[in-house]
Amino acid sequence: MTPPIGSGDAAAGAAGGRWSDLERPPLDEAALRRALVLDGGLWSSLDVVPTTGSTNSDLAARAAELPEGAVLVAEEQTEGKGRLDRSWVAPARSGLFVSVLLRPGVPVERWGWLPLLTGVAAAQALSRAAGADLSLKWPNDLLVRVKGEERKTGGILAERAGNDALVMGLGINVTLREDELPVPQAGSLLLANAVSTDRDTLLRAVLRSLEQWYGKWRSAGGDPEASGLRAAYEADCATLGHRVRAELPGDRVLEGDAVRLDADGRLVVETEGGGTEAVGAGDIVHVRAQD
Repeated sequence: MTPPIGSGDAAAGAAGGRWSDLERPPLDEAALRRALVLDGGLWSSLDVVPTTGSTNSDLAARAAELPEGAVLVAEEQTEGKGRLDRSWVAPARSGLFVSVLLRPGVPVERWGWLPLLTGVAAAQALSRAAGADLSLKWPNDLLVRVKGEERKTGGILAERAGNDALVMGLGINVTLREDELPVPQAGSLLLANAVSTDRDTLLRAVLRSLEQWYGKWRSAGGDPEASGLRAAYEADCATLGHRVRAELPGDRVLEGDAVRLDADGRLVVETEGGGTEAVGAGDIVHVRAQD
């Protein structure tokens, strides 16, 4: 059996102090293992720790000794990481903070689709299990509507772990309240009037959906067309058809209409002159009509 990742006991940490919010019960590690770590399935281990700096960092540090499908979940992250070196901070047990170890075995040039795949899997799973409408903001964000406006409720971060593996991290704001939001643009499933905020149910749904999509994509050799991934992402993507401002490396700014994804998962932006440019990295802002 793979030894647990991290230290401590999530159940023991649930008594007293910052763990005493009865509206935010701890995850049931044993039940999650029974439901998800199955013979012949993708998930090979599942550990829940009370608190850690970053689940991505913890899992990446042990990637060489772990089989594919190791899952690490934290009740609280103190140094959670987002894209572009941003931090991800939320109260204990207010969300899902999970990382998984993947060894795709497909051409590396197709690994760029994995964050998009994770977004599709999470959005579809949470829409069903939470009863909330989610959409995707290219390339790594999950959006909900709160009081009629788009707000970020989740983010995805992929990090290489050696030559043949990567760690996929996912953070979802589940029960974050208005007075707990780190920035006004943030949201949560609770604020989006989700019918369920049971984190055990939501985590099971997300990991099952991720396993299904990952299996289809890998069986197709990472081909986004043959696996149906590109069509699924485009169907759920709020960025496409939107006026966007892309803040690119080197302090360059590109503005235009987001029209499609290319074969590598890059965002194709049509500019004023009728030309197009594929954006592979950068910060994307949805531009409102009044902007």
